[in-house]
Amino acid sequence: MNFNLLIENLTNPALLFFVLGILAVYLKSDLEIPANSSKFISLYLLFAIGFKGGQELSHETFTSEIGWSILFGIFISLIIPIYTFFILKSKLNVFNAGAIAAAYGSVSAVTFVTAVSYLDAQQLNLHGHMVAIMALMESPSIIIGLLLISLFNKEESNAIKKATILKHSFTNGSVLLILGSLVIGFIANAKQAEGIKPFTNDLFKGFLAIFLLDMGITSGRKLKAFFSFGWFPFLFAMIIPLVNGSIVAILSSFITDDITNRFMFAVLAASASYIAVPAAMKISVPKANPGLFLPMALAVTFPVNITIGMPLYFLIVQNT
Repeated sequence: MNFNLLIENLTNPALLFFVLGILAVYLKSDLEIPANSSKFISLYLLFAIGFKGGQELSHETFTSEIGWSILFGIFISLIIPIYTFFILKSKLNVFNAGAIAAAYGSVSAVTFVTAVSYLDAQQLNLHGHMVAIMALMESPSIIIGLLLISLFNKEESNAIKKATILKHSFTNGSVLLILGSLVIGFIANAKQAEGIKPFTNDLFKGFLAIFLLDMGITSGRKLKAFFSFGWFPFLFAMIIPLVNGSIVAILSSFITDDITNRFMFAVLAASASYIAVPAAMKISVPKANPGLFLPMALAVTFPVNITIGMPLYFLIVQNT
């Protein structure tokens, strides 16, 4: 196997800043990104990727391949939470199993953004419709996760208000911002859009590096408590994303021949939400333990994807 891609990713500045964040926690440093700054950077990343995707989408012609790609993305977000729920339910209670299944069926916008940066390093450009697919994949898995909890939960007092969660899954801030930015990028005049290009393009990698530094600090703080749950959640958070990403990397060849699109499908299938899903579960399933599913997605799955996963998925789509 060619390990050049893995080595390149391990020396990526953005990843190294993530490692620096974890290291800062273990060295008991007072290094910290202010909460308001962290929130601004996360909003910026969502805005930038959505707007750039809309601009790219405006130059694309809607084809049957794009239509099938949208359906494939939604299918992924529906099937992953179903099969993972039953794996998780064998070791965890219904509430935690449903919450974790929803997180792994949904997508991580930050992992998606990091994957875009990875493609840039390979001199490849993201196709705009993949941004729309990412946004569309946020909600179905949340709904499936909650429906599974409803079906297997025997406690009447914990019935889920489905109308509330349906509304929340479509109006969640991250989903709304990236979809809104996508639409604005799509309809914006190309000449006028050039005016903000330095902000959306030139500053992107710098903001991503600072954001991953913050993610490293957050992950480092959650790791200690997470290990108290035993080895099963840790192994699940490591293995399942690699399995999901690898399978989808292969299956995507039936939908599209484009290496970039296939790679992004694999990343979406492998990623786990630690923004939209936790927010939804906090409202609807208070018995689900955020001290379990948050570290799984953020402190284990995220670094696994950006170190081992992305080079692996890229190798698969290149060779299948």
